[in-house]
Amino acid sequence: MTSTIRVAAIQCALGAPEPETNIERIATLVREAASQGAQIILPPELFAGTYFPQAESPVFFERAFPVEKSPEVKRLRSLAAELDVAIPISFFEREGQAYYNSVAMVDGEAFLGVYRKTHIPDGPAYEEKYYFRPGDTGFQVWNTRFGNVGVGICWDQWFPEAARAMALMDAEVLLYPTAIGSEPSEPENDTREPWRRAMVGHAVCNAIPVIASNRIGREGEIEFYGSSFIASPRGDLVESFGREDEGVLVHTFDRAEMREERASWGFFRDRRPELYGRLLKP
Repeated sequence: MTSTIRVAAIQCALGAPEPETNIERIATLVREAASQGAQIILPPELFAGTYFPQAESPVFFERAFPVEKSPEVKRLRSLAAELDVAIPISFFEREGQAYYNSVAMVDGEAFLGVYRKTHIPDGPAYEEKYYFRPGDTGFQVWNTRFGNVGVGICWDQWFPEAARAMALMDAEVLLYPTAIGSEPSEPENDTREPWRRAMVGHAVCNAIPVIASNRIGREGEIEFYGSSFIASPRGDLVESFGREDEGVLVHTFDRAEMREERASWGFFRDRRPELYGRLLKP
């Protein structure tokens, strides 16, 4: 593995009706990030199309594919091999009669596996329980050539247990592809800052960088607020976008420095897991 890890977050509009248009938009930005030296490049959640779980309609199940047949996985897997980068590829997965909100992790020519979203939200305009089963993979940390990568998907990012679990599995960075914006049933409720604070808390409490990629623009009833960012292990936003920016954020972290910082804080030394049994109960 390299002594440093250079990560990138992609932010753009993804409202084109044709999946190929959105996939190629992401491919263009992956190339841009790679040209800036990024080794691990994070696209947003379900980037191949509009955010369809705003409403319940069986027609959208046609967007799901097995991992080996997914158009977005095939396109970005080929691109990862060409550019020699690692990419967590968000896609709508079908396995038999089961449907999942998933990420396929690729590292150059290598396919490292699939993570299925653990926490599935259900609310006005975010009606994911109609489409997705809760993930059955457990949390995943992949040992890429550039460093150990943990990936959660959107609603996962609100759960400190998920971030801590991946940190305990030796993740060196946490990546969260997401699709989040306005609350149509509560237009006065702007969740951008709580959304950021939740993940910055994961960075601080685990002494680990957190990278979040979101989309922008209006799709149906939701105005996606972008604001993608890269947070340092101290919780500083070392790179960030606003609500309408498009492009890539790129930042380099020193792996040895981060390892020393994690050890010096003592968060993992001072844990008392024998007292945490309450966390295993509803």
